[in-house]
Amino acid sequence: MEKNVGSMDRNIRLGAGAVLLLLSLLGVIHPRWLFLIIGVVLLATGFLNFCPAYKLIGTNTNK
Repeated sequence: MEKNVGSMDRNIRLGAGAVLLLLSLLGVIHPRWLFLIIGVVLLATGFLNFCPAYKLIGTNTNK
């Protein structure tokens, strides 16, 4: 896997994923399962520095 997520993009993904995960686990936002999945995906792509959607469209934010 070639890294295609840059540092700013990574930080945004990690922050947004953590917030969505926390809010869905606390039951603040609905549907909980949808935001839980989105949060987990954002955290995973942030930690792995790889986004499959970026690969499909040919985008790379990693410098």
